[in-house]
Parts: sequence; C-alpha cells; structure tokens
Amino acid sequence: VQLQASGGGLVQAGGSLNLSCVYYIQRYTINAMAWYRQAPGQQRELVASITSAGVTNYAGSLKGRFTIARDNAENTLYLQMNSLKAEDTGVYYCHTDTSDMFNRRWYSWGQGTLVTVSS
Repeated sequence: VQLQASGGGLVQAGGSLNLSCVYYIQRYTINAMAWYRQAPGQQRELVASITSAGVTNYAGSLKGRFTIARDNAENTLYLQMNSLKAEDTGVYYCHTDTSDMFNRRWYSWGQGTLVTVSS
C-alpha cells in the first residue's frame, strides 16, 4: 500500500486546513484508515480513524473540530481541521490497516505532512 499525504501548511490559530491522503491499494482490502499526528518532542498519537463501514472515531478533545472522511471512488482519505489551535501543530500521518485475500494483515504509513498553527 502506498500512501501520499498532502495539505499541510502554516495557518493562524482559528483557521482551517484540509489534509488529503491518496492511497494505492492494488488488490488488497483496507479494513480501516486513520490520521495520526506527532508534535515536536512528543509521541505519535491517534487523531481520528474510519472503518471500511464508515464508522469514525476521534481523540476526545478533537471531536467537533476535526472530521475524517474517505472517498473510495477517489481512493482518498481526508481530514478537515477547523478552529485550529497552536497545540495542533505537528506532523500528520495517514495510516492504513490492510489485509489480503489470505487474511494476512499489515499496517502502512504515509510520509507525513507538516501542520504549523501560529498563535
């Protein structure tokens, strides 16, 4: 699985960004996709996830400001981020939970896209 994330940048506090992650899955099945982020000096943390059935899950403090969505026709995962705060600064990674026809399962990461929120 190849993942190509984009959409990061510099934005003022209170602004919005929409991240995209294009994925190339060939003949595999994506069970779930997610966005993670890693702030400077911090561990990587889950931001939001979405299953193949469209069930979403968010880190508690982000629900209501962030929205994860998936366009299967375009093979693209999105993360709409509103009301951004300085503490949202970090590198954002897309992630997939994938399996093949033999039910072998693995996880893949995109290269990350940097989001910087100025206060």
